[in-house]
Amino acid sequence: MEEELGSPREEVAAPEVAMATESVALEPAVPSLVDRYFTRWYKADVKGKHCEDHCILQHSNRICVITLAESHPVLQSGKTIKSISYQISTNCSRLQNKVSGKFKRGAQFLTELAPLCKIYCTDGEEYTISSSFFNSCVRGRLMEVNENILHNPSILQEKPSTEGYIAVVLPKFEESKSITEGLLTQKQYEEVVVKRVNAVTAAS
Repeated sequence: MEEELGSPREEVAAPEVAMATESVALEPAVPSLVDRYFTRWYKADVKGKHCEDHCILQHSNRICVITLAESHPVLQSGKTIKSISYQISTNCSRLQNKVSGKFKRGAQFLTELAPLCKIYCTDGEEYTISSSFFNSCVRGRLMEVNENILHNPSILQEKPSTEGYIAVVLPKFEESKSITEGLLTQKQYEEVVVKRVNAVTAAS
């Protein structure tokens, strides 16, 4: 009896499942919140270090979120983060950054390539993440750092553009238009990554 009742149900259900699957496939991908409200900019080979690329998510209100680019060594398979530190020198910790009021009092001042944090991996490699979008004419203030990655470093690797961000920076208003000078658009950055892959393939 169960087999007799089961067969018709399966025959009816199969087309429904197929139609549902087809409709999902035809639906256009919905942009993420990051892609809807931020513009991605990239800095390749920061400080001349191969593949140590940074990504800057720029909002229309000038706010910039510093993250790791997809090809950064820390985000590659096989890498395990041992620890992350916002203590950049004996006398300077980004954790001491306390911002208050309309004029962002207490915010640490950042200049070109000012270190933001250091990432230590279990293989002994160490990576310094900096405010890489600044050029010599652009300055800004540190609004906040992401303390969550100190307690859960894996989110930096799993969700680098969202929960795993590194810091939030606010450039000076009069210099904000110069932020993107020397940076790569997402398309330009993808071309850089393709050239790297092709160079490795040719060498091998």
